[in-house]
Amino acid sequence: MANDLVTSLVYWRKSFGLRRISYFLLKLLGVEIPLPVVVGDNLEIVHSGYGIVVHRWTRIGNRVKIYPGVTIGRSDIHRPIEDSRFKGVVIEDDVILSAGCKILGKDDWLTVGRGTIIGANAVLLCSSRYMHILIILIKHVNGWSDILKYKNETDPEKWVSYIATLSEMKI
Repeated sequence: MANDLVTSLVYWRKSFGLRRISYFLLKLLGVEIPLPVVVGDNLEIVHSGYGIVVHRWTRIGNRVKIYPGVTIGRSDIHRPIEDSRFKGVVIEDDVILSAGCKILGKDDWLTVGRGTIIGANAVLLCSSRYMHILIILIKHVNGWSDILKYKNETDPEKWVSYIATLSEMKI
């Protein structure tokens, strides 16, 4: 069930009479979701989704939440499309794609496993598994950014204790 205009427009793409109009209106609102993209039930596009770009060979599961600035596509854009081995992206059910995250595949199908949470500005280049949590923490020093830690953890208890440890370090 759509809660806002942008999400409603995504579902209107299924309607024969409204397909092209809804696609055009989404583009005007800064959301690029091509007509061939398959979208499951209860998609939630948060904060009007400005800057969302989805590759045409993407399948989005049920109860997926997408924040602004998310990019889903191929990473081998230097190759002509005919030479690419990329087949598409599958976003399984109950996935959260935080603001600015990038999901980029280059070989075969890239799958984002059920229940995966991808943190803000994180980059996923390979398939994830069930209940995967991906975060990247960056420390800013004098205008430069240093990547401090990449955490790839499936146990939420360990993830919470990991964040607590980092906050105690005052990074």
